[in-house]
Amino acid sequence: MADPIPFTTFNFSVEINRGMDGKPLVNAAFSDCDGLEMTMEVKTIREGGGNDRQIRLSGPVSYGQLTLKRGMTNSFDLWNWFRDSVADPRLRASTEVVLLAADGRTVQARFRLERCVPVKLKAPALNAKDGMVAIEELQIAYETMQFNPPQT
Repeated sequence: MADPIPFTTFNFSVEINRGMDGKPLVNAAFSDCDGLEMTMEVKTIREGGGNDRQIRLSGPVSYGQLTLKRGMTNSFDLWNWFRDSVADPRLRASTEVVLLAADGRTVQARFRLERCVPVKLKAPALNAKDGMVAIEELQIAYETMQFNPPQT
């Protein structure tokens, strides 16, 4: 059996899709992606007379907040998504962060985030040299996260 190829963090893509219809919401590229995290709260119970141990019970899981930085796009779709989410708080999207191999095409793994809502959208410092629509920072809150390893 061949040794598994380690995941690299420098090559990734982010796919944001509308909630129910699954259509792509935006085509944008980001240089940084952070906030793929799950935390389980652990409940500790002590048993009378059992002074040498404690019982640990699984508690509720909480999720991080995805932060995408230094993005470039040729549309205003992210701004429209934020505006539409303010107008209709029930509006949600799904997001996939795709880890790619060094060739930039082979999918190594996917993080699937469900029921996403934008919570922060920050414009960059304005500069007359650039011609693209830029996003300095986009923060997305999500309700669940699933890790999908590569298919072998």
